[in-house]
Amino acid sequence: MVIDLRSDTVTKPTKGMLDAMLNAQVGDDVYKEDPSVNALEKRLAEMFGMDQALFFPTGSMANQTALKLHTQPGEQVICDKYAHIYNYEGGGASFNSGISCKLLDGKRGMFTASQAKEAINPPDFYHSPLTTLIEVENTTNKGGGACWDFNELQKLRTVADIHNLGYHLDGARLWNALVAKNETPQQYGELFDTISVCLSKGLGCPMGSVLLGKGELMENAIRVRKILGGGMRQVGFAAAAGLYALDHHLNRLAEDHQKAQEIGEVLASRSKIKKVEPIETNIIIFELDDGVDEKEFLNHLESKGIKIIGMGSNKLRMVTHLDYTSAMHRHFLSLLKTI
Repeated sequence: MVIDLRSDTVTKPTKGMLDAMLNAQVGDDVYKEDPSVNALEKRLAEMFGMDQALFFPTGSMANQTALKLHTQPGEQVICDKYAHIYNYEGGGASFNSGISCKLLDGKRGMFTASQAKEAINPPDFYHSPLTTLIEVENTTNKGGGACWDFNELQKLRTVADIHNLGYHLDGARLWNALVAKNETPQQYGELFDTISVCLSKGLGCPMGSVLLGKGELMENAIRVRKILGGGMRQVGFAAAAGLYALDHHLNRLAEDHQKAQEIGEVLASRSKIKKVEPIETNIIIFELDDGVDEKEFLNHLESKGIKIIGMGSNKLRMVTHLDYTSAMHRHFLSLLKTI
């Protein structure tokens, strides 16, 4: 038995999802003639109360498009030092948009409205980059699946309004936050100018993200997607997977969260584990004791058929997901108790 907990992107389509994909109505999406893509975009726009939605092959491309829509070269985005747009998108903010990131020292990937306010460069001080955007990530990937406090997000909206800044949400795992915090898509749609949501993280789709946005801001989104190479043809086969996932895979995320909690409890009881970060959703980040070699630990688990991620400095990550079954879970918990 191989148990892959490296990410929630390693899942395979379920039989029901495959059936939906095989039976999808498709057309040429570059001409906006793919009925499945159009249906997915319409559904998500209505779900979040946004004016427009646009399907993308990847979450990074959706985020990069949002940065481009909000900024001009030479400007600056405020984000956390753990932000995906800074750490895991290949330097795209500088390459694609010519902007810099003002990194905030938040807690588990989350900063305060006061920190953001202090980080805004004076607009009349031409020696520093012009601040034009605040970006947040919910849940936080590098922060261990932590969920933002919605009140703090509202305070950040106020800061953005007062200083005439854009407000973007990298919601790659927003689905997990909605389930964990009992929040609604409409709440987020009312708050943000743009939101990216991922279909391959948590929801079990083979690919795809969607960028949602308001009004004129989204008018150029399809042009930027084209520039970045994101025009696709009969991509309705993938969009059908997204529609299926929204119907069948959203509420079950609570199961992933519960399994993650149970893994964390066992890890915390083991002498070789120095620390387990707080677990709110489906990501477990833990730190090995100083006397334990990270590479040897990973190799030991792999010899037992367990795949997880090493983050360096004796920190490791696991992510529960749709394909991590109850039988796998019982087996893995038993194995962890032998460490």
